[in-house]
Amino acid sequence: MRLTAPQVLLGASTVLFSWNAMMVVHEAGHVAHLWATGGTVDQLVLHPLKISHTVPGENPHPLVVAIGGPIWGMLLPLLLWATVSLALPSRAYLARFFAGFCLVANGAYLAGDAWLQGGDGRQLVLHGLPPWSLPLAGLPAVAAGLALWNGLGVRFGLGQGNGQVRNSDALLMATLAVTLLLAELLAAAWRPDVFRAAPL
Repeated sequence: MRLTAPQVLLGASTVLFSWNAMMVVHEAGHVAHLWATGGTVDQLVLHPLKISHTVPGENPHPLVVAIGGPIWGMLLPLLLWATVSLALPSRAYLARFFAGFCLVANGAYLAGDAWLQGGDGRQLVLHGLPPWSLPLAGLPAVAAGLALWNGLGVRFGLGQGNGQVRNSDALLMATLAVTLLLAELLAAAWRPDVFRAAPL
């Protein structure tokens, strides 16, 4: 199988965008639940070289806030996929890949944190959820994400795609990936008290 420059650009930029955007929608869920329950945000770590996390200030309902990240981190990409499917069906496969990425990432995070409890899992268990409930929710999400990815390879030039992709799609994803990276870096420079590059 031969690789073409547009194919490599499309694949690399789609994965890069999906990784950073996945963290954005995940943290958006935490922030939304914080604000909805009367809490405040002390710091929000969104940086291309760091694992994102939200540091609450006031947090009256920590269980609700902890579960907000995985819930909206999976629902928002699915809503985006549905919207793009209606508005731009020829590019719906890109939103479908992103939705699958978020389902796999958030599902694996939940399932793995049942034992590691290094992030949201610690908060969820600490505030009342039994550890077994995390893989019970996370593993079906991973399976659903893999199902969304099924059959997308040809759109990225794999298999029968024979390295052929749409140049406009490669440029679109490269633009989105770079724009998101710059937005995160600019946010950290503009408000380092809130957006910062904290140690992992």
